Amino acid sequence: MKAFLLAAGHGTRLRPLTDHTPKCLLPIAGVPLLRIWLELCAAHAIDDVLVNIHAHPDAIRAYLARENGHGVRVQVSEETVLLGSAGTLVANREFVAGEECFWILYADVLTNADLSAMLALHRSAKPLATLGLYEVPDPTRCGIVKLDEASIIREFVEKPAIPASRLAFTGVMLACPAVLDLIPNLPEADLGFHLLPRLVDRMVGYRIHEFLMDIGTMENYRFAQTVWPGLKND
Repeated sequence: MKAFLLAAGHGTRLRPLTDHTPKCLLPIAGVPLLRIWLELCAAHAIDDVLVNIHAHPDAIRAYLARENGHGVRVQVSEETVLLGSAGTLVANREFVAGEECFWILYADVLTNADLSAMLALHRSAKPLATLGLYEVPDPTRCGIVKLDEASIIREFVEKPAIPASRLAFTGVMLACPAVLDLIPNLPEADLGFHLLPRLVDRMVGYRIHEFLMDIGTMENYRFAQTVWPGLKND
């Protein structure tokens, strides 16, 4: 199975740590975040990963050459001009041509989610997309969904002023190739602002109960060092 691992951001909120190190290579309890993601992919039969890169691309290439993908085939797509998260998918749509479905994963999310269980739900429900969800304390900073009783997503708003719920998109997503045709023709097209609202009524939500944290801020990054349980909840 294939996955896009979105890792091209500058990580400005994590400076000075990201002044010379790409965000995806910052260590969590001594282990680079990129390694955690690749090992999680390998554990859930995701064997082919495309990583988009922009900030400090040589460091990421050197790491992947040295570590040999941790059991996963990895290719990189360097964006000399940074694309939006949805723009990356369109630019690399041939990577998932012919796939039944594929993963979209945000590399600045730290998780040991049961991806196999999420895939089982997706295959059973057969939506255009399945979003991993979790409850957040401040929904005005996230992409927020409203679910019906069948877990169909009836509303998606990125950073709403008046949130309909506290259920937020985690940055873990399954999609069918047909969603690529719904992305507007904008290089900076963003998943939250430009694609996911177009998939309302055609997406289902999957609540992630395992560990999950966005490590995009210095506060969360430091906190993750003390609370991360590893890929297995022993």
